[in-house]
Amino acid sequence: MTIPIFYTISDDFTPYLAVSVSSLVKHASPEKDYTIIILHQGLSPANQQALAAYEKDKVKIEFRQLDDQLFAQIQNKKGNFLRADFFTLSIFYRLFIPELFPEYDKAVYIDADTVVNADIAGLYQTEMGNNLVAACHDQSIHYIEPLQTYIRDCLGIDPDKYVNSGVLVMNCQAMRDEGFVDKFLQLLSTYQFNSIAPDQDYLNEICSGRIKLLDPRWDAMPNDFDPEMTSPYLIHYNLFYKPWHFEEVKYGSYFWQAAKETPFYKDLQKQLAAFSDQDRKEELAKMQSMVDMVGKILHDPQNWFHVKQEIKVTL
Repeated sequence: MTIPIFYTISDDFTPYLAVSVSSLVKHASPEKDYTIIILHQGLSPANQQALAAYEKDKVKIEFRQLDDQLFAQIQNKKGNFLRADFFTLSIFYRLFIPELFPEYDKAVYIDADTVVNADIAGLYQTEMGNNLVAACHDQSIHYIEPLQTYIRDCLGIDPDKYVNSGVLVMNCQAMRDEGFVDKFLQLLSTYQFNSIAPDQDYLNEICSGRIKLLDPRWDAMPNDFDPEMTSPYLIHYNLFYKPWHFEEVKYGSYFWQAAKETPFYKDLQKQLAAFSDQDRKEELAKMQSMVDMVGKILHDPQNWFHVKQEIKVTL
């Protein structure tokens, strides 16, 4: 049995992905087979070579360049552009995994800004039952009241059931059987609701009632509220809590320990040193920009919550 693990990446994210892949491979069991599939739309040969270097016995690394035509209806559709500069088209890639890879009935998806501290087979072996995906609560926004308001009053989703899409176990067979991608494209093309977290919001809506909650140690996120978890299985430096930008990031020591085992370690240190106080101020302002968007979306008569109240939405 092969355990498929998917990442999505833009070329400039290669150093961070190298840290994640290196940590994943380090904790992989020699008794299991793993295939890491890196989805991209233009990863340089040099960066592909750097990432492929982590391949070893029982761990295979593949690269899949995605066809622009697949995403044309997302990229070119007016009203569905990505609404902030901290999102890129690559965030939608994960939603197409079940259709693009029919050979897999089940798969793991992980964001590139992660460090893996346990055998990823433990995540893959999650019993899915009738659920479409398994994921963790989004602890990076759980304590930010305006974002909780967004989830509840702009999306019409219970915040306690809203999950982060950066670490997923995907029931690919069930998602194919139930036309997950078709439902996503239907929502995108028909209703065009404004969104703060595009892929994550669509995933939560389409999979509502069919999401299994994972042990939070599989998606430990830095925030300013929770105490640091003991022995997290996977750390996700979500949103703006990046250890290569800020020195005092929760769980930052795990990142730097893993980074030391990659050829990008010195470059990452230089990146941290070069990131100025003004850069940090601008980075933190992005969180405020997300919060500021809530008021606008809340009073938008076409927000998703209002649409669901006014018409019968069939998915």
